[in-house]
Amino acid sequence: MILNGRVALVTGASRGIGEATAKVLAQRGAKVAVSARTVGDLERVAADITVAGGQALAVSCDVLDPAQVESMVKRVVDTWGRLEILVNNAGLGTPAKPVETIDPADWDHTVALNLKAAFLCVRAAAPFMKAQKYGRIVNVSSFAGRNFSLISGPQYSAAKAGIIGFTKHMAVELGPFGICSNSVAPSIVLTARVKAKWEGRPAEEQKRILSALPLRRLAEPVEVATVIAFLASDDASYVNGVCIDINGGSYMV
Repeated sequence: MILNGRVALVTGASRGIGEATAKVLAQRGAKVAVSARTVGDLERVAADITVAGGQALAVSCDVLDPAQVESMVKRVVDTWGRLEILVNNAGLGTPAKPVETIDPADWDHTVALNLKAAFLCVRAAAPFMKAQKYGRIVNVSSFAGRNFSLISGPQYSAAKAGIIGFTKHMAVELGPFGICSNSVAPSIVLTARVKAKWEGRPAEEQKRILSALPLRRLAEPVEVATVIAFLASDDASYVNGVCIDINGGSYMV
C-alpha cells in the first residue's frame, strides 16, 4: 500500500478518523491536503505530518458551501498539479430521538453534512480525476448505514445508507475513467470525543456493549485509516463499488 507521490484530500481531517487517515496516507508517501472548518486543529495535523517527514497542506473549508468546496479542490490542484485520492470523511452523528420529535431542520442539516457534502466534493474533484484517467474515492459511511444505530438518530442512518448508494453509483459512472469509488462502514470508533463518552458509561453498560462484539473491544481510529489507505492504493486497483465493514464482526453480511 505504497502511495509515493500520490496527492490526497481528506475532509473532516482535524480529528478522529480523518486525522488518523491523513497521517497514515502521509506515512505511506502521499502528499495530503487536510480539510475542516477548524483552522487551529488543521494546522496542528498538518504540522504533525510535516514534522514526521511528510508533505501536508491545511485548507479550511465548509463542505456544505459549493463555492468553498470548488476553491478547496482547486487549491490542492494548483499546489500539487493533480488530485488522485479523495476521502470524504466529514460528518457528524446526532442523538437518537423518536422520529416524531425530530426537527425537520435538524434532519436536513444531518443529511446534508453526512451525504450532500460527499456529493459536493466528488462533484468538484471528478473533472480533474477524469482528465488524468485516475482516481480513488473513499466515502466514510457507518455501521448505522449498514444496519441500524441505537445511539444515533434515523437521519444519521439514512444519510450513511445514502453514502453507500451514492458510492455504488459513482463506481459505475466514474469507473470507465479509471476512478475507483468505495466506502467503509465503521462501528463505534474510539476517537477522542467517543472515548470521553465511553469512559463516562457505567461499567455494566460497557460490558453489555462489548459482549455483542466478537473481538470484545472497540476500534481505534488507525484501524479504520489503514483500510481507507488500502482502498486509496493501487493494491485495490480492481476494487470498485464495495463497502468494507469495519466492526469487529458485530455485523456480517
